[in-house]
Amino acid sequence: MNNYFKYLPDNPEYLAWGIYITVAGAARVEPRSAYPPSKHPSGYHFNWNNGRILHEYQINYITEGEGLIETKEGQYNIKEGSIILIHPAMWHRYKPDEKTGWTEHYVGFSGELAKKMIGSYAPFTKTPVIQIGFQEDILQLFNKIVDFVRDEKPGFQQICSGIIIQILGQIIASKRNENFRFGPLEKAIKKACIIIHDSPNENLNIEDLAGQLNINYSIFRKAFKKYTGLSPLQYHTSLRIKEAINLLTNTEMSVKEISYELGFCSVFYFSKLFKEKTNQTPSQYRNSIDRAL
Repeated sequence: MNNYFKYLPDNPEYLAWGIYITVAGAARVEPRSAYPPSKHPSGYHFNWNNGRILHEYQINYITEGEGLIETKEGQYNIKEGSIILIHPAMWHRYKPDEKTGWTEHYVGFSGELAKKMIGSYAPFTKTPVIQIGFQEDILQLFNKIVDFVRDEKPGFQQICSGIIIQILGQIIASKRNENFRFGPLEKAIKKACIIIHDSPNENLNIEDLAGQLNINYSIFRKAFKKYTGLSPLQYHTSLRIKEAINLLTNTEMSVKEISYELGFCSVFYFSKLFKEKTNQTPSQYRNSIDRAL
């Protein structure tokens, strides 16, 4: 591979976007070679004795080799397939193993939206190293960013910011799915999702659903939440509320008719649940739509 990196200037237009790229690059670091290479700007270059502090986020995907990283919290091993996640104002230093070197693909980014997204996922804040293994689709996203940064055509920042969001999403998906991939539990959860999707007008009994899938209820509930981010009941409720919004927006059905159409036990319960999820009663929501039209 060809080693490449490019640092980008700040721009008020990019700051307003909420997430913007500051650097992108890729390199093969050979065994027993200096790290990091001396050509990086002074704000990014560091030596092992002093370490460094950045004012941005950086994701570094190690696809070959090994190494280690140190922060104020401790030392962590880096293996092939590791994601290194650096936070703003976090003192750190990292390096490849002298015997193996490593291949790295990295992107730096900042912005209020970036801060919100990183802070919303607990593993991103607990450790600077996330093991995802070799993920071809994630590697391709890093390569796409480098291509866009290299050309620096109009709009490249907005495109790259979208790719960064996709990388973060892919990392989260990879971690959530790692205990399920291709196993019978994953198949059961996928089947449960289909059943729930097909049942927006029913009061599903989740224990019965677990029994239908031949899974212990407690195991099913915990695994379902880990896989989807929601409990089975929350997942079903979310779909019913979305269908209620669709009916309120696109039909002349009354609130009472929609309540019974979706299988709620009473109009009162439907309205109460709808307000909990949307901060509006069904009638208030419909009135807001009518005013907008």
